[in-house]
Amino acid sequence: MTCRLNPAIVAFMKRVVPTPAPTDPWMHDPASFGQAIRAARTAAGMTLVDAASALGVSKQTLSDLEKATGSVGLAIALRIARELGVGVFAVQPAQREAVRQTLMDLGADDGGQE
Repeated sequence: MTCRLNPAIVAFMKRVVPTPAPTDPWMHDPASFGQAIRAARTAAGMTLVDAASALGVSKQTLSDLEKATGSVGLAIALRIARELGVGVFAVQPAQREAVRQTLMDLGADDGGQE
């Protein structure tokens, strides 16, 4: 038995369009961090509402984090990043550029895919 969705329902379903991840792995501001969060969420095919529900945060909190608006606490931001698979690393200034370049080279080697 095959299952067919009602075309009227399909018309109301939201499609999630993947957004690009930041090209630079250095999250130097809230906007680049938010871009990484949104890229991970959309790559997973999750709407803002579905992701917020799965993560146990409000839609507004997740939206604020992705848009770099409002004030989202560090603990919540890091938990969301972890649960969406966004890595956050602490690198000392003396090693920052070398680590950044290595990560960029690794991304170029695999076409930017993990």
